[in-house]
This record gives sequence, structure tokens and C-alpha cells, in this order.
Amino acid sequence: MNPLLQRLHPYPFERLAALKAGLQPPAELTHIPLSIGEPRHAPPGFVGDALCQALDTLGTYPVALGLEELRVAIADWLSQRFDLAPSAIDPATMILPVNGTREGLFSFVQAVVDPAAGKCVLMPNPFYQIYEGAALLAGAEPIYLPTLEDNGYLPDLESVAASTWDRCAVLFLCSPGNPTGAVMDAGFLSRAIELADRHDFVVASDECYSDIYLDETAAPVGLLEVCRDLGRDDLRRCVVFHSLSKRSSVPGLRSGFVAGDPKIMAGFRLYRTYHGCAVPLAVQRASIPAWQDEAHVCVSRGLYQDKFDAVLPLLDDVLPVARPAAAFYLWVATPADDERFARDLFATQNVTVLPGRYLSRSVAGIDPGKNRVRISLVATTEECIEAAERIREFCKEL
Repeated sequence: MNPLLQRLHPYPFERLAALKAGLQPPAELTHIPLSIGEPRHAPPGFVGDALCQALDTLGTYPVALGLEELRVAIADWLSQRFDLAPSAIDPATMILPVNGTREGLFSFVQAVVDPAAGKCVLMPNPFYQIYEGAALLAGAEPIYLPTLEDNGYLPDLESVAASTWDRCAVLFLCSPGNPTGAVMDAGFLSRAIELADRHDFVVASDECYSDIYLDETAAPVGLLEVCRDLGRDDLRRCVVFHSLSKRSSVPGLRSGFVAGDPKIMAGFRLYRTYHGCAVPLAVQRASIPAWQDEAHVCVSRGLYQDKFDAVLPLLDDVLPVARPAAAFYLWVATPADDERFARDLFATQNVTVLPGRYLSRSVAGIDPGKNRVRISLVATTEECIEAAERIREFCKEL
């Protein structure tokens, strides 16, 4: 077996299952899961219709490049969402469909990291664990950049030594952030690009929450927008990751894309040709109308806004909750140890949240996830309200 597999940490939800094992919550309370970032809004009907209409493609192998119609739809969406020139994104050389951002993030690192070069991959801490796993299995060292309340939950790029930047192969950014909901502004992203140019690494921006924001007048800026403003028409050293899972509430469709620097994308396409992870044609067909329609996204975004409006007043006198800029998480400091909080909340109230330490690593004695929990407002509004009332009761008893 590949010895690098031994370096992988248990996945957060594996740890959560072990934490809850043997507990018997009150039978009269329906379980409300708020631990996983799995959107539960009704998916748009036209996606299912398109999927059914494409079942005749099941007898055809897909290719890594994907359908031209899908890549054009994605390029058009990028141009509209991030105010790019119509010709800014070349569908033929700058876009590759992937089976959701998780698969795309993992395979991308395998393609761009030289395992013999002693490289490292920098990532926010806490983080989506795929960043870490991808780095470890690519033979790179993960470097964790704490995202703390004191710095607006953004990684401090200036604290990184020049020698570390010189070893960097990939800098992972996540904006809007998971689990904090923090949004990086254009100045922050410009600085990341400046460092990439100076030290020759790739900026990989995970933007899968970019369409879930809580102020309709403040859509999160994206890396490609910043490239536009800097005159980087070739998107040099920059790639972005997007998904329909959050935007269109279709996590089971497993559909997303990677876009960016055509030189990097050419190598990534070669890797994917051998890796055999081309997106099924029926999924591609169903994805086209999802990228072309904004009405269903606005409806879904409004539902998340309603949830925060309803939940925050119920919790703000028992927990230090704050409305994030984007995404659908509450990243909450707990009055007790985060594992104990999550375990006892489930045991007494049948509500599941995720201990913060399952999303983070302790570095130099600091663990940004310790004594925090992630609450995913993905259930129905009624269920989120019921869960907030139970959490409120639990905290008062605690």
C-alpha cells in the first residue's frame, strides 16, 4: 500500500460518528442534523428533467474536456457573475468540468505538485480536509495558516516566511470561507497573486460558496475578477473551483468545474485523461441549465437569509453568534469543550453539530477550532428554528 495513506487523518464525520456512538437521545425529539454542509433546499426541477432527458447518453464514454455546450455555459456564467469581458474566459482552454469541487481539488493537487521537489501546500486553518489529504498524498507538506477572529478569520499571508513561500506549490484559499463565512476582498487576493508571482506557486481559490451571501448588494469578489483588474488576461498562476452542490442544492449531482491559467489547465487535462474521472454526459447535460439560470439561486439565497434572521435572535443571549458575510454556517465559540458540547447536545436534544477541532489542526499550541462548533443551517427553516430553540435550552442548562 502507498505509505502516504498512513499520514491521512480520520475524516471529520468519521470522528463525529465515533463521538456519538452508543448515545441514545430522547426518542420523542426528531433528529435535526446540522453538522454537514449538505444543502437540503429543493433542487430546481429543470435539472432533474434535463438529467432524465439525457439518459440516452449512458451508452457513451465522456471525455475529460467535457461538452463544449457545458464549457460555454460555464464561461458565460463566469463572465456574468464576476463582470468579466465576454471573451475573457476561453471555454476551450480555460475550463474543465469536474465531479464536484471535492474531486477537482484533490486531483488538481496530484497534477500540479512535484512529489520529488520537497514542496509544501499552504491552506487556511480550519479548512476543508480535502486540501490536507490532497497535499499529503501528493507528497507535499501541509502548512496551516490560522484564521482567527482577531484577523477577520482570514489567513495572515504576511506571517509566512519567504523560505516557506519559496517551497510553496499551491496556496489554497477559500472565500467565502468554510466554516467561518469570511470573504476575502480584492486587496487580499491581489496580495496572494503578488506573492505567487514572486515565489512561483499556484493560487487555488475554492469559491464553491460564492453564490450564498447574505447581503444582496455585496456579492463576494472572486479571484478572476482580481485578475481582470490587474490586467492578467492569461490568468497566470490562478485557478478557481466552483460547484453546483451549494449554488443549486444538488450535492448528489457531483458537478463542478475548474477554470484558470490555460497552461496549468492543459496539464490538469492530461492528468484527468489518465485518471478516468470525466463527468458523465447526463450530469453535464443537467448542469447546463443550472449554470444558465439565476432565479433558483436567488430563491435559495433568500431561504438562507431567512434562516439567519430567525436563528440568530434565538441564540444571541446564550452563545456568541454573529451573522457571517456568506455561506450557511455559524462558527460559534462554545461555553464548554467543543467535543463535549456536541456530544451532550446530541444526547439531550437530538441535534448534531460538528466539533470545531475536527476541522482544524493545532500549530504552535494554537488550535483555531478548539472550543468552537460549526452549525450548518441546511435543514428547513422550521427545523433550523426548532434546533435553535433546543440549543438555547441546552445552553441554559449547561
